[in-house]
Amino acid sequence: MFDRVIFNRRHFMASTAATSLMLGAGRAAAAEPIKTAGIYTVPVEQQWVSRIHKAAMTAQERGEIEYSFSENVSNTDYARVMREYAEAGNTLIIGEVFGAEQEAREVAADYPNVAFLMGSSFKEDAGLPNFSVFDNYIQDAAYLSGIIAGSMTATNNIGMVGGFPIPEVNRLMNAFMAGALEMNPDIEFQVSFIGSWFDPPKAKETAFAMIENGADVLYAERFGVSDAAQEKGVLAIGNVIDTQSDYPETVVASAIWNFEPTLDMAIASVQAGDFTAADYGVYSFMNQGGNELAPLGTFEGKVPANAMELVATRQAEIMSGAFTVTVNDDEPTSS
Repeated sequence: MFDRVIFNRRHFMASTAATSLMLGAGRAAAAEPIKTAGIYTVPVEQQWVSRIHKAAMTAQERGEIEYSFSENVSNTDYARVMREYAEAGNTLIIGEVFGAEQEAREVAADYPNVAFLMGSSFKEDAGLPNFSVFDNYIQDAAYLSGIIAGSMTATNNIGMVGGFPIPEVNRLMNAFMAGALEMNPDIEFQVSFIGSWFDPPKAKETAFAMIENGADVLYAERFGVSDAAQEKGVLAIGNVIDTQSDYPETVVASAIWNFEPTLDMAIASVQAGDFTAADYGVYSFMNQGGNELAPLGTFEGKVPANAMELVATRQAEIMSGAFTVTVNDDEPTSS
């Protein structure tokens, strides 16, 4: 039921037409804010969730939604919180169910008039028309940041610290590695996962070990990695959010996730009364405005010119469709 497939816009439009569910009929005419709840298993300051939270706050400021949220919800408690928000009259519920997939879908089945938009490693199910999925498909920007990293290492050794080896992490690491290798085929990688979405001290200690083992550039998929890089005087590449201003002498580049296109499409669907089971992952692609390479800030002019030329070429090709970054969900390994 949960086949992992590469989603495209044609599939989205086809599934929308085939499984349209009339949720919230008449809402567009009433033009009332959509009562929306966010359920997060980590603090809203955490990179990934912060992007969802930011988009929701922006939509609330526009008057499109009325937003409330719960953070630090355990996977074992996730279904209960979903039910509470559904019972409270929320029309749209957003969150991330990577550790509570089955339970979340069971709750959604009990509330067919509530639209659920959930971060998931799996795909939509036409038999559950009010449950849509998304993920941070920001492999485009991750690839470009890899090109920059490949040009900045002097030891040809890059350390990569991730949370868990699940598709949404793996694809970014693999894209980053591919970009780095295109720029510099001699690079070797150290890859490690800390088994947590939010444990900065553990990520920091893992990064320290990689630096001791020769890494002079670190891929900071988790908080804590850039702190280690800063303390040891090596470079870092950011992920999902832009931390360049926090680490002006450390973070060279960052792959940024913009959740606004994803949430805006869901809001429009609820307003129109045609929210349906679909994979919103396509709205994280660069050509949809879902990801971008952050400004280099203090590293402007410090990245080799040939690397920036390649970044510009590849970015233009990504936007035009002439070049496609491979979506590789396999677990990356050390060289």
